[in-house]
Parts: sequence; C-alpha cells; structure tokens
Amino acid sequence: MKPMYLHNSSSGQPPKIARSYAKKFRATPAYVASMPDMMRAAHDAIQGAHVPIQQVGIHNFRLPLKYRTKAGKILTLETSVTGTVSLEAELKGINMSRIMRSFYDHKDGVITGEWMGKILKAYLRKVETKDARLKVKFSYPMLRPSLRSDLAGWQYYDVAFEGVMTRDGRYRRFIHFDFVYSSACPCSAELAEHAREGRGAYSVPHSQRSKARITLEEVEGKKIWIEDVQARCLAALQTETQVMVKREDEQAFAELNGAYLKFVEDAARLLYKEFDRDRRIVDFRIACSHLESLHSHDAVSVICKGVKGGFTADFMDFGSLLC
Repeated sequence: MKPMYLHNSSSGQPPKIARSYAKKFRATPAYVASMPDMMRAAHDAIQGAHVPIQQVGIHNFRLPLKYRTKAGKILTLETSVTGTVSLEAELKGINMSRIMRSFYDHKDGVITGEWMGKILKAYLRKVETKDARLKVKFSYPMLRPSLRSDLAGWQYYDVAFEGVMTRDGRYRRFIHFDFVYSSACPCSAELAEHAREGRGAYSVPHSQRSKARITLEEVEGKKIWIEDVQARCLAALQTETQVMVKREDEQAFAELNGAYLKFVEDAARLLYKEFDRDRRIVDFRIACSHLESLHSHDAVSVICKGVKGGFTADFMDFGSLLC
C-alpha cells in the first residue's frame, strides 16, 4: 500500500509529512527579522515585462468608519475600501498589509478630504511609491419625509469618497453619488392624452425607475456635504423615489411625475444646470440611465462640465446603474 503525503493511509501507515500548528509559538523581534522578505528579492525575481504598474493594491477591505453629517452628527458606517499605489519597474511588488496598517493608524478619525490626504501621504512614505489612490464606499442614510402624509422613512444613498495623490504632489478629492428617481416619458404622456381626447381611450404613460451617478471634484479647501449633493439632485429632477407612502403620497407622486416629465437627455441637462452653479465644485461628470418599461433596453446619457483637461464623457459602465 502506497503511503499518503498528508493523511494516514488505510493500512495504518503515517503520512510522509507531519502537520501541526504551534499554538503557543510567539514570534520574537529577532525571529521576525530573520524571515525572508520578497521586497528584497533580486530584480531577476520579477516575472513578465520589466515595466512599471500604474495601480496595484487592495479592494473591498471592509471596516466601520466614522462620517460627519451636515448637521454635525457622527455616523459609523460599514465601509468598503479600495487602496492602490503605483509600482516602479525595478520593484517586485508592494507590501499589501502596509496599506491596511496605514489605514488602521487613522481608523478613529472622521472621514474628510484632509483625512484621506493623511492616508495617502502615509502610503507614499511607507510603501515607497510615487502615486497613491484611495476610495471609500458606503451606504449613507437620510431620513426623507413623505410627500403629503406625516410619514418619513430612511433613504439609503450609495456614496464614495475618493482621494488621489499624484507624483507631482497634487492632491485631488472626488465624490461619487447615486441618486434614484422616477422618469415619466414625455412622448408617452402626449400619446396617452391623444388617445383619451381622440378616442376616449384610457391609457397609462410609461415611466421607470432611473439612476443618476454624479462624480464631482471638490475645490481645494472647500467642502460639499453629501446632503448638498442630494439636495441638488432633488432640485434638478424633483421625482426622487419614495420610502414611506400612504394613498395621498402615492397620488402626489403620480402628480409629481406628471408635472416633471423627462427624457434621459432632459435629466442630464437639468443636473448639469444645478451642479454648474455650485462654486465648491471644480468639475463633474453625470451619467444617467432610464430603465425603460417600454423597451427591453435602457436609455442612457453622459454629460460633463467641460473643463479643459478635466472629466470626459467616457463613462460606459451603465450596467452598474441598475436600481
């Protein structure tokens, strides 16, 4: 009977390799210093092309972080972190755990643009890199009132803060914000009224749940709150989806959609007008998706502020705008 490598064989022979875990072993500083470090490997250990890597790091590292509301309240929210750095051609790799440790060094701070800048500077120092990027993604709750009743409910917004430190020392701050709304088709509404007036036919214009993703860059030294971004989206589009409704609220929502009919082109231009007037914003890009109830496909649009050297309308990830 052939022996097994890791398990006892059916004939009773012990495995060739003994396996055990030393629960009581403690790594001393001297022991740690003796351990091999791949960061010290010779250049010939690098596999593939001898070229730099623009971004390498970690994604979906999760932990609870603190955020301050516009009213001054501190919220602790589960957060997904993506952290990347650049890697020069002569380096084998980065120490991924250093990114996480740099993060934990500041874990008790309240998330701000300045806080993210501290993390990025720690990256540059500890990981020996020239570029660093950090993105924290979370679901932000806001209590929203019903349209006509006395109810209120928690609306959750997908939000991400992003900070980028470039090798020329420039620090840029971005906010990504998803806004879900209803879009009633102007053409369908006109055709429904034509059928009613011309033939007495009752019909329902088509509308659909829709989403806008706002990506904006803050002016250095300025602060735009999440509540401000939500308010600008609401002012532009009016028809945010509701949380708690009674009959009077549902009727009001139907009237609201009738008052604010919109194509996807309208949504993009309405949002542009609203965000263009905010002097705290350097640049922005807006992507909208109307999940058509008439068609089996979606209607989409992308618009950007038009700043020289800024955002371009190259967004194509419309599948991420499902809602």
